[in-house]
Amino acid sequence: MAKLELSGIRKSFGTTEVLKGIDLTVQDGEFVAFVGPSGCGKSTLLRLICGLDEITAGQMAIDGEIVNDVPPAKRGIAMVFQSYALYPHMSVADNMGYALWLAGTPKAEIRARVEIAAKVLRIESYLDRKPRQLSGGQRQRVAIGRAIVREPRIFLFDEPLSNLDASLRVEMRIEIARMKERLGTTMVYVTHDQVEAMTLADKIVVLNAGKVEQVGSPLDLYNKPINKFVAGFIGSPRMNFLPLGVAVGDQRFAIPGGSVRVPPDLAAKPSEIGIRPEHLELVDHGAPNSLSGAVTMTEHLGSDTYAYVALDGSEDMLVVRLSGERAVRRKEKIGVGFDPEMIHVFAADGRSIASARPVALEAA
Repeated sequence: MAKLELSGIRKSFGTTEVLKGIDLTVQDGEFVAFVGPSGCGKSTLLRLICGLDEITAGQMAIDGEIVNDVPPAKRGIAMVFQSYALYPHMSVADNMGYALWLAGTPKAEIRARVEIAAKVLRIESYLDRKPRQLSGGQRQRVAIGRAIVREPRIFLFDEPLSNLDASLRVEMRIEIARMKERLGTTMVYVTHDQVEAMTLADKIVVLNAGKVEQVGSPLDLYNKPINKFVAGFIGSPRMNFLPLGVAVGDQRFAIPGGSVRVPPDLAAKPSEIGIRPEHLELVDHGAPNSLSGAVTMTEHLGSDTYAYVALDGSEDMLVVRLSGERAVRRKEKIGVGFDPEMIHVFAADGRSIASARPVALEAA
């Protein structure tokens, strides 16, 4: 296990600066997930940690030792890539132990490490098979096992489940969670999948345009986003946003179909409110303290139903998450009620200026 410290990390390719000063500490034994839109720099940052690319500026330390100039093989890091990259002519056991064989490790020790890793990943019965005889999920287990046998100080995962179908991703998430508990090794995980990040990580790092937007536990980011970007990125479906119009009274602002009364003494002038689909509810059309609209589309996903509601008199639309049992019809006139404890208020620059504080909704 190891503690990873990044201080002012920058990376440029020619005149293009991809990472713009990353400061981050990953504690010993911690599981940290990097998330963010495509091109935000998360895979580049992972390659810098591994040593596959050179750092342009800043310092990287593992257990207090600066490793900027330490070659990848000597950093005590193992990386699992999106591609399995298994040798097709080798057995599973040989694929898992190949790096140890290259390092001159005795055969008995290689066999012992491979057997331990296979047991952790529950692939003991596959050790004599060739990769072509395995499913996608089994091949990814072998790729992870190849990293485990090296007994690294830090595991790096670069979107390891993105090539798998939905059911296999769920299965492999469970396997990685079990491996995390059994090994207790420091892990850094890059993913586009919020479910992976929210369910696996102790801490999530949200990256955007080469900078860290927010670092925190999954629930911290969900409940207390620092700005509109994080609020909209964490959660699926994404948070609904409504612009605040002209002031229509003391701390009261117009919104499509009504108005809201925001908390007093805010640090900045409010510009928008946000509320997650799961914190909305459908009520009767014209019900008190609700917004009126019409259902334009529904998505029935079994356990959940998503209703898309176009608000009266505007082009704004709200996504409402409902129980899968709830039946709604397209073009049905409906009211949308808010949970006042769950509304977020944002300033014009996107900063969150009120979260999880009561915001009163008033009908038009």
